[in-house]
Amino acid sequence: MTQISETDLILNPDGSVYHLNLKPEDISNTILTVGDPDRVEKITELFESVDFKTKHREFVTHRGVYKGKVLTVMSTGMGTDNIEIFLNELDALVNVNLTTRTIKEKKTSLNIIRIGTSGSMQKDIPVGSLLASEMAVGLDTLMCYYHLEQTKEEQAISKALQSATGLPFEPYAVTGSKILKGRLAFDMIHGNTVTCPGFYGPQGRTLRAKNKLPGFMDVLNEFRQDDFRLTNFEMETAGYYALGRMLGHEVLSLNAILANRVTHEFAKEPAKVVDDLIKKVLDRI
Repeated sequence: MTQISETDLILNPDGSVYHLNLKPEDISNTILTVGDPDRVEKITELFESVDFKTKHREFVTHRGVYKGKVLTVMSTGMGTDNIEIFLNELDALVNVNLTTRTIKEKKTSLNIIRIGTSGSMQKDIPVGSLLASEMAVGLDTLMCYYHLEQTKEEQAISKALQSATGLPFEPYAVTGSKILKGRLAFDMIHGNTVTCPGFYGPQGRTLRAKNKLPGFMDVLNEFRQDDFRLTNFEMETAGYYALGRMLGHEVLSLNAILANRVTHEFAKEPAKVVDDLIKKVLDRI
């Protein structure tokens, strides 16, 4: 069997994967993820017990028990560059023998649920609502470096969106886990999420730096492909869905809508919206 080199899969002196600082025994098969490291403890404070904690850079991990279910909560930081590190190393924990550096014959599929915040780009998706990302569209270039298999529908959306936006590369569209969506998001809004490679310019915000695409959010708001439309935007979901598909994991992104860019509203009590999403996920998982 081919060994993965020490420079392709970097391990710490204790045998843990480099960035996540984890060993295979440190995680469960269900992973809840958040961007903000401080939100990890906000979730695990609700657990009956927490038996493992570690942190390295923006990656904080707690494992514990909620209503008899063993769950792992991890933070990723922001952006698909962080998600690329996170998912590759998480997959290595379950599908690579870290001692022999060989890929396991029998693969493990993890359940990975992102609990995040997002902004609405449609007037009829109000602040305070909860939205499950049925499909995600990446406006970053991460998939320029990977072979991503897409359905015909996903390919058509990718090509149409490049034409509509004039971007110099083709965006990538990927569908999330139907299994997890049915279990966790049956009463939530189902939408299609835009993953942006930044918070300011790529999301149409202007402070002092001049924005090259000042009408970009209007283009996204008005984009239609048959009955497909874009509903909300954030910075990670497309990376989750694309890498999750390639690596064989069930991945779902759930979003607390804290802002509406059409009506220019922002949630008056954003923490309550996030808390509602957290509690629903914990009780349904």
